[in-house]
Amino acid sequence: MSTILRTLRNLRKIGFKEYGHQMQYMGDTKAGVLVGKDRYGNKFFENLEQDLPLRTRWVDYKDKELDASQIDPGWHAWMSYMVDKPPSEDPLMQFGTRPWENPETVKNVTLSRGAYKPYSTVKPKLTAWAPVAKPRDASVPYELPKAVEGPPSGLKQQQPESSL
Repeated sequence: MSTILRTLRNLRKIGFKEYGHQMQYMGDTKAGVLVGKDRYGNKFFENLEQDLPLRTRWVDYKDKELDASQIDPGWHAWMSYMVDKPPSEDPLMQFGTRPWENPETVKNVTLSRGAYKPYSTVKPKLTAWAPVAKPRDASVPYELPKAVEGPPSGLKQQQPESSL
């Protein structure tokens, strides 16, 4: 979260249009120098004047679906402060697309319907109980037991105790 003074200073530097764009997609205002673009069209910025440590580099994604898998590995290393030079200035990082590499970015589908879901090929150790019920015979109607008068068989009636 930025302070009011930093927000107003960035608004003056970047203008209303970019201010609205950053608030919509980043939720914060940042002003810096465009360092380069990757092959997917993402823009990378840096601001060395900022007083917040490890928050001086950021990316403005071309696609508004923010996903870290849309960044080239060289730019990811620069964003994570693993290297000091961005890939646009480092001759070792300017390789383009390798022959074995997919030219299209592969979207990260974790937590979506397209996510990988393994299935078991092992027989379960426990099986569910399947009850077997004998079908009722509709020809014999269900009879209610007859009411029995007196105590049930096998029980003695209690005699009242006489007092002496």
